[in-house]
Amino acid sequence: MFIFDLTNLLTLFLVLIATILFIYLSQETKRSIVAFIPLCAFLIDLIIHTIQILTLKQEYSYLYSKLCWNMILDFTFLLITFLAYLWADEVEAKEFNKKTINSKGINWLWKKV
Repeated sequence: MFIFDLTNLLTLFLVLIATILFIYLSQETKRSIVAFIPLCAFLIDLIIHTIQILTLKQEYSYLYSKLCWNMILDFTFLLITFLAYLWADEVEAKEFNKKTINSKGINWLWKKV
Protein backbone atom coordinates (compact mmCIF):
# COMPACT_ATOMS: atom_id res chain seq x y z
CA MET A 1 0.00 0.00 0.00
CA PHE A 2 1.42 3.38 -1.02
CA ILE A 3 1.41 6.09 1.63
CA PHE A 4 2.59 9.65 1.20
CA ASP A 5 4.48 9.50 4.48
CA LEU A 6 4.88 12.84 6.21
CA THR A 7 6.36 11.18 9.29
CA ASN A 8 9.60 10.65 7.40
CA LEU A 9 11.80 13.59 8.42
CA LEU A 10 13.20 14.22 4.95
CA THR A 11 9.72 14.26 3.41
CA LEU A 12 8.43 16.47 6.20
CA PHE A 13 11.30 18.90 5.70
CA LEU A 14 10.78 19.07 1.93
CA VAL A 15 7.02 19.56 2.28
CA LEU A 16 7.60 22.28 4.87
CA ILE A 17 10.06 24.09 2.60
CA ALA A 18 7.67 23.83 -0.37
CA THR A 19 4.79 25.16 1.73
CA ILE A 20 6.86 28.09 2.96
CA LEU A 21 7.91 28.87 -0.61
CA PHE A 22 4.29 28.84 -1.81
CA ILE A 23 3.29 31.18 1.01
CA TYR A 24 6.21 33.49 0.27
CA LEU A 25 5.40 33.45 -3.43
CA SER A 26 1.77 34.33 -2.74
CA GLN A 27 2.90 37.33 -0.69
CA GLU A 28 5.35 38.50 -3.34
CA THR A 29 2.96 38.16 -6.28
CA LYS A 30 0.00 39.30 -4.16
CA ARG A 31 -2.14 36.45 -5.52
CA SER A 32 -4.08 34.33 -3.07
CA ILE A 33 -4.51 31.52 -5.61
CA VAL A 34 -0.83 30.62 -5.06
CA ALA A 35 -1.53 30.02 -1.35
CA PHE A 36 -4.60 28.00 -2.33
CA ILE A 37 -2.47 25.35 -4.09
CA PRO A 38 -0.90 23.83 -0.94
CA LEU A 39 -4.23 24.20 0.85
CA CYS A 40 -5.87 21.96 -1.76
CA ALA A 41 -2.91 19.59 -1.74
CA PHE A 42 -3.15 19.02 2.02
CA LEU A 43 -6.92 18.66 1.82
CA ILE A 44 -6.55 15.98 -0.86
CA ASP A 45 -3.81 14.31 1.18
CA LEU A 46 -6.08 14.26 4.24
CA ILE A 47 -8.91 12.72 2.20
CA ILE A 48 -6.57 10.06 0.80
CA HIS A 49 -5.25 9.17 4.26
CA THR A 50 -8.81 8.97 5.61
CA ILE A 51 -9.84 6.63 2.81
CA GLN A 52 -6.74 4.53 3.40
CA ILE A 53 -7.58 4.16 7.09
CA LEU A 54 -11.20 3.29 6.34
CA THR A 55 -10.24 0.64 3.78
CA LEU A 56 -7.20 -0.73 5.64
CA LYS A 57 -6.92 -4.50 5.28
CA GLN A 58 -5.86 -6.74 8.12
CA GLU A 59 -2.49 -7.48 6.53
CA TYR A 60 -1.64 -3.75 6.61
CA SER A 61 -2.76 -3.14 10.21
CA TYR A 62 0.77 -2.14 11.18
CA LEU A 63 0.26 1.04 9.09
CA TYR A 64 -2.64 2.27 11.23
CA SER A 65 -0.52 4.35 13.63
CA LYS A 66 1.55 5.78 10.79
CA LEU A 67 -1.61 6.83 8.95
CA CYS A 68 -2.96 8.43 12.12
CA TRP A 69 0.21 10.47 12.57
CA ASN A 70 0.04 11.47 8.91
CA MET A 71 -3.53 12.68 9.42
CA ILE A 72 -2.43 14.77 12.41
CA LEU A 73 0.28 16.37 10.28
CA ASP A 74 -2.24 16.89 7.45
CA PHE A 75 -4.57 18.74 9.83
CA THR A 76 -1.68 20.86 11.09
CA PHE A 77 -0.54 21.82 7.62
CA LEU A 78 -4.15 22.40 6.59
CA LEU A 79 -4.59 24.90 9.41
CA ILE A 80 -1.32 26.67 8.59
CA THR A 81 -2.08 26.92 4.88
CA PHE A 82 -5.66 28.07 5.55
CA LEU A 83 -4.38 30.94 7.70
CA ALA A 84 -1.76 31.71 5.05
CA TYR A 85 -4.50 31.74 2.41
CA LEU A 86 -6.56 34.22 4.45
CA TRP A 87 -3.47 36.36 4.87
CA ALA A 88 -2.69 36.25 1.14
CA ASP A 89 -6.32 37.07 0.35
CA GLU A 90 -6.13 40.14 2.56
CA VAL A 91 -2.88 41.26 0.91
CA GLU A 92 -4.42 40.75 -2.54
CA ALA A 93 -7.56 42.66 -1.55
CA LYS A 94 -5.53 45.63 -0.31
CA GLU A 95 -3.35 45.62 -3.43
CA PHE A 96 -6.18 45.49 -5.97
CA ASN A 97 -8.91 47.22 -3.89
CA LYS A 98 -11.07 44.11 -3.83
CA LYS A 99 -13.24 42.64 -1.14
CA THR A 100 -11.76 39.83 0.95
CA ILE A 101 -13.39 36.42 1.26
CA ASN A 102 -14.04 37.04 4.93
CA SER A 103 -15.29 40.55 5.62
CA LYS A 104 -12.92 40.88 8.58
CA GLY A 105 -9.95 39.30 6.79
CA ILE A 106 -7.45 37.76 9.17
CA ASN A 107 -7.58 40.62 11.66
CA TRP A 108 -10.07 38.69 13.79
CA LEU A 109 -7.27 36.29 14.71
CA TRP A 110 -4.71 38.92 15.69
CA LYS A 111 -7.18 40.90 17.82
CA LYS A 112 -7.78 37.83 20.01
CA VAL A 113 -4.06 37.04 20.42
